[in-house]
Amino acid sequence: MKKQFLAIRWGRKYGPEYLNRLYGMVARHTTPPFEFWCLTDDATGVRPEVRCLPLPPMGCEMPRNTYGVWGKSRLWLPDLGGPVGPVLFIDLDVVVTGSLDGFFEVGSPDDVILARNPNTPLEKLGQTSIFRFPVGKLAPLRERFLADPQGVADEYRFEQRFVTRNAPGGVSFWPKGWVAVFKWHCIPPFPLNYVQAPRLPEEARVVIFPGPLNPPDAIAGRYRDSVPATAPLDHLAKGLRGERREGLVKHLRHYVRPAPWVAEHWRE
Repeated sequence: MKKQFLAIRWGRKYGPEYLNRLYGMVARHTTPPFEFWCLTDDATGVRPEVRCLPLPPMGCEMPRNTYGVWGKSRLWLPDLGGPVGPVLFIDLDVVVTGSLDGFFEVGSPDDVILARNPNTPLEKLGQTSIFRFPVGKLAPLRERFLADPQGVADEYRFEQRFVTRNAPGGVSFWPKGWVAVFKWHCIPPFPLNYVQAPRLPEEARVVIFPGPLNPPDAIAGRYRDSVPATAPLDHLAKGLRGERREGLVKHLRHYVRPAPWVAEHWRE
């Protein structure tokens, strides 16, 4: 199977350095040859190895009051203007820690394969932080979404749930352990999170960062970029004094020590 990677970038939340780091990680962990494509509205500052394509229009008004990243619906177009056949899509805030070759060896070229969402163990929900699909196969999802964008978003909340439940032919998931969710698989549970740094699971090839955590936060030792990193006792004391933005239990669980291994991998 031809190795084709795909990213998408719009707006100003993630600068070109995110895309450049992602390419660097992919290049270090993929046996050549491979191609790396990106749909973007601004190719300024992007390293030349990345084959930038014009960001397709949404084709509708962005749904409101939803958690889903519905801008990814552009990936479901019949034609992306470049790659043909299976592509491995990867979010910009992913950290690659092991070989990616296997992601092109699992299943058949026609399969839609997602990461498994551990947050809903009773629901077979996929994560689109890293997923493989043949370009054009998800076009029926695009048509249904454009027919009622807000209705689809209200019903499914997350675009990854919409993909999981409606991909033609169904979906499958990457082998267990290949994809780690930083906040679930790397941060020790309370109270160990106060004394132990996040660990990299042995079998993990990719670490994804859904939610408020981002690689720079993991490196600095903070749960979200709006909250400065603090020493363990300071964080505990603030929680007990009520100086927090959430309930006490969540405040205690959301302490994270710096993870130097993220910085070692998350680089060009």
